[in-house]
Amino acid sequence: MHAPTPTSPALPGIAAEILARVRERKPRVHCITNVVAQSLTANVLLAAGAVPSMTVAPDEIAHFVSSADALVVNLGTLDRERRQSIEIGIDTANAARHPWVLDPVFVDRSPSRRAFAARLVDKKPSVLRLNSLEFASLSGEEPNEQALAAYAREHGAIVALTGATDIIGGGGRMVKIANGDVLMTRVAGMGCAGTALTGAFLAVEPDAWLASAAGLLAFAIAGECAAELARGPGSFAVAIVDALAKLDREMLDARARLA
Repeated sequence: MHAPTPTSPALPGIAAEILARVRERKPRVHCITNVVAQSLTANVLLAAGAVPSMTVAPDEIAHFVSSADALVVNLGTLDRERRQSIEIGIDTANAARHPWVLDPVFVDRSPSRRAFAARLVDKKPSVLRLNSLEFASLSGEEPNEQALAAYAREHGAIVALTGATDIIGGGGRMVKIANGDVLMTRVAGMGCAGTALTGAFLAVEPDAWLASAAGLLAFAIAGECAAELARGPGSFAVAIVDALAKLDREMLDARARLA
């Protein structure tokens, strides 16, 4: 697979290629996510061409994960049933050698949640997608490029730090994505949906850094396109689903702002 340098102009084209694979193969992505994000997450995956499943029942989670192509774990609403299912789901994914993404939502708010997330990081996610506060809480370091690279190296995972500018690092590679729109911060579950799209890209692209960078680039550009049509947060939530369904190479090439 391609391995672009951090400033490579090849990334938008690679993102288009991976998105085309998602649309062709229709990978199954199982999401253990929070109740606030489930509907948007499912619709984003469907718009991209993936097939979502959402059960959190401990007695059936292993069956769903074993037949999926990727697993997405989101800690947004972390009740007892989800804790149990997360452990089962991750162990199943690891046994089957399926890629999985961890989104440690709100680990900065609760010591028990932070401890649980740290234990999950030790289970070797393919990708860790989080914001600056969550990274600082888990790593104990200020969120900067050096700390991100060191954490990725220590845990053997790609770290995707999202914010006004997304930074994706790991395996000696790093890229900054300056795309997106402020409306993406005003719709509940938007970050969770972006994590799920990363999972869909990971399902068809074995290079976890490429999958993360490409997935987050596609999501951010779809957000920009949606913002141009939206009248506010409510219509934006619908518009981004439409934008993902229409996203193509021309849009990715024209809009990508990378560093």
